[in-house]
Amino acid sequence: MIDIEKLDEKGLCKLFDHTQLKAYATKADFEKLCKEAKDNDFMMVAINSYPVKLCKELLQGTDVHVGAAISFPLGQMSIESKCAETINAIKDGADEIDYVINIGRAKQHDYDYIRQEMQAITDICKENKVLCKVIFENCYLEKEEIKQIALIAKEVRPDFIKTSTGFGTSGATVEDVKLMKETVGEAVKVKAAGGIRDWPTCKAMIIAGAERIGTSSSLKILEEFKESR
Repeated sequence: MIDIEKLDEKGLCKLFDHTQLKAYATKADFEKLCKEAKDNDFMMVAINSYPVKLCKELLQGTDVHVGAAISFPLGQMSIESKCAETINAIKDGADEIDYVINIGRAKQHDYDYIRQEMQAITDICKENKVLCKVIFENCYLEKEEIKQIALIAKEVRPDFIKTSTGFGTSGATVEDVKLMKETVGEAVKVKAAGGIRDWPTCKAMIIAGAERIGTSSSLKILEEFKESR
């Protein structure tokens, strides 16, 4: 858990997964994203898997990670396809993987499938020394379903479980972040993403237990944080 009272500007920047996941993003958009991440020493740029190679080149010589979103944003791909996309993204230079679970199988309470999928992708990431984040897409899940998937994560041990893609019907909520963190404890970290556009919302997510923030509003949140000090 992060002590919000001790959080400084540098520490906040290292919580940000600076995001550009739009379908129409161009090379200029990725150049802008990477420059902003580099200038502020953000933790990661969050992108789809195709521009990983470009962003890795743009961020060469920095410690800003490149994060690839896998089966994004629907999660409706086979385990084999998700694994193949994961492997390809890692070959292209991804330092972190954020994959979307098969939400339909979760809704069917086919938790054996969710565990198999999570284990397969987590294993690939661990073998390649790459961080693994599991996107739940909580807006489509009941609280008990969120808890059950979090319990699977507590066993499988990806690095993070994540609230949302930002493309669903709603994004992160404080209630869900608390539930996820209470369920996994210290075994797994929690990433909040989706609809986090200002410092008060970001602060609430951190207090609730989030240790990474996915947002395209990193610069705005950072400015508001500075003003609040």
